[in-house]
Amino acid sequence: MTTPGKTLRSDGAETRTRLKEEAQRLFALRGLDGVSVQDIISAAGQRNSASLRYYFGNKQELARELIVDGARLIDEDRQARVDRLEAEGGMTVRAVLGALLMPMFDLADRTGQATYIRMIANLQLNNRAFLREALENKWNVGYQRCNALLRELLPQLPAAIIDHRLSLVGIYGNAALAAWEASRDGGEPGRLWSPGYAVASLMDSFENVLVSAPSEETRALLDAS
Repeated sequence: MTTPGKTLRSDGAETRTRLKEEAQRLFALRGLDGVSVQDIISAAGQRNSASLRYYFGNKQELARELIVDGARLIDEDRQARVDRLEAEGGMTVRAVLGALLMPMFDLADRTGQATYIRMIANLQLNNRAFLREALENKWNVGYQRCNALLRELLPQLPAAIIDHRLSLVGIYGNAALAAWEASRDGGEPGRLWSPGYAVASLMDSFENVLVSAPSEETRALLDAS
């Protein structure tokens, strides 16, 4: 952890960046619990085993910084997109889904972070409490705005069903985008992601999850509960 107000030398800034890049890649591939401090230091090519502690304090604080780095950029993009939708009109489920999901597709182009979505997907599955704590209910304002708009756009559905489906879209979205990110990172998009319609088709699936009418079975079980 750097001292407040202290300016890093260029080599220090480079070391810090390298540690973050390698930590994010390892967390994405093996999860937070599957990566040791030494793993990160070795991957970053550092000889000083205390370098991570010097710049970040510990592994959890490094992971927290990585989460916030990407979440801040995604949230800024989401909020800007929602602002434009509200100013221009034409609010539809599809348009709001675009504001929700496209910032994640665009993150790698903006920052060069090729493993962020996979890291988040892994944390969501295995370290959900830590992920929520790191976000501090602060860097998901755009996400909450999108969800609120989607609820308004789907008045025909029971509130409990909408909430359940929004949660599913969040989990499904992270998993699907993590798969997209992995194929992009590997340089071989394959049959799933290479067609020009792939992203639009993925958006269709999200939209259909939200707008489809509940089956009689689901409605009966909802009423019974």
